[in-house]
Amino acid sequence: MASSACLSFSSPLHPSPLNHHPNSASAVFTPTRPPILCAFAAPVRKKVAAPPSPTGPKRRHWKEGEFPGISETSVPGTSRKAPLKNVKKKLDRKSSAKAWVNTVTEALADRISKKQWQEALEVFEMLREQPFYYPKEGTYMKLLVLLGKSRQPARARQLFDTMLEEGCGPTPELYTALLAAYCRNNLIDEAFSILNEMKALPNSQPDVFTYSTLIKVCVDSSRFDLVESLYEEMAERLIVPNTVTQNIVLSGYGKAGKYDQMERVLSGMLGSKESKPDVWTMNVILSVFGNKGQIEAMERWYEKFRNFGIEPETRTFNILIGAYGKKRMYDKMSSVMEYMRKLQFPWTTSTYNNVIEVFADVGDAQNMEYTFDQMRAEGMRADTKTFCCLINGFANAGLFHKVVSMVQLARKFEIPENTSFFNSVISACAKAEDLIEMERVFKRMKEKETAPNFTTYSMMIEAYRKEGMNDKVYDLEQEMKELVIVNVDDGSFPSLPSPLD
Repeated sequence: MASSACLSFSSPLHPSPLNHHPNSASAVFTPTRPPILCAFAAPVRKKVAAPPSPTGPKRRHWKEGEFPGISETSVPGTSRKAPLKNVKKKLDRKSSAKAWVNTVTEALADRISKKQWQEALEVFEMLREQPFYYPKEGTYMKLLVLLGKSRQPARARQLFDTMLEEGCGPTPELYTALLAAYCRNNLIDEAFSILNEMKALPNSQPDVFTYSTLIKVCVDSSRFDLVESLYEEMAERLIVPNTVTQNIVLSGYGKAGKYDQMERVLSGMLGSKESKPDVWTMNVILSVFGNKGQIEAMERWYEKFRNFGIEPETRTFNILIGAYGKKRMYDKMSSVMEYMRKLQFPWTTSTYNNVIEVFADVGDAQNMEYTFDQMRAEGMRADTKTFCCLINGFANAGLFHKVVSMVQLARKFEIPENTSFFNSVISACAKAEDLIEMERVFKRMKEKETAPNFTTYSMMIEAYRKEGMNDKVYDLEQEMKELVIVNVDDGSFPSLPSPLD
């Protein structure tokens, strides 16, 4: 049982990632002193002098050593400048959005980095109204990528059209970003339509990255017939598949269980100059077998790649940790973590997420919380998957009050609330048999324009059916038929980042 297994987070290092070392020690967290905040009184404005009273106006006397506030009229030729704390207020009020160029662009960059697509578009509209605004391809590229990752293809298309209206010429990179937005939503026909647009424009011809993006969505949808046709089209255009392209196809064949085709592609890579296998290739193969719980095959391929001269990276070890954790092989999981320390590979957010998820799956709240505390003590930033695992873990343990605390903490940390996050909360509500709150969460999900997927509907339908609420079941089933359901990855192990990201 996972409840009896306690990982060592600062134990002595072991020379092999596949052997367990028993020694462990607790890590010490030394908090830093919080910054001291100072408040300053606002400058005192002089009022128009009133007629003198019989007794005369009262005069303010300052103590010795004090310096009185300076008003905007006390020094000739000076004007009062707005303090920095009012910049956010100016951005929020469109009518008075005349902030400095650096402030507006920094605000836009901040929203994009936090993956707040709605707020990013609002700040971008304010930026466009400024007299200093000049359309830049880089800004549009960042927004298109953000909208694609936020599963907003229609808004990405709208933004792309706005870019063309402003005189920004389309480039293969911008078109590929738009195409990727449709691919992320599994809209294959629309993606091929954009490819045809590119082929009709002399300065926006598709390149290897365009085709790799299309191949990925076809692979993820098991449309291997389209993959072959795209390979043929690339050959006609003298576009040579690179290592990224081949890694995508390798992953697709592996997930589909087509191991013969997977080994055929890998053999071709070993004999190629343009698409030599790299550490991504290694990660793809290990992830395929780790996903299916085939630990021996995973370990065998690990040794093969080492013999090819390919060295593992942090992501490689994270895949091993996740695979061992899913099979409850805690000794090997701990040994890999110790081996990472020995080789001075940093434990990343993904490393901690894999360990948290192991304890979350069995409802081991104590070890899960300990790992989360250790993660924060080392200054590691939690992400959406971290909180999804924590919410699932507390729900599995029946600690629903802590589920609420985690949701509140996620908002405090400004964690992006994507489909996976809402699904975790909906699942927790269903386990608590709180269908009213589940419905409220689903409503908020729609208000945030976060697309529900098949998992969202199936969880809610099961919860309503369990309570005999057939009218609710019918409504959701009809909604599923009307909407395009994107069966996105819910962030469960082992999610291997795309080489295209």
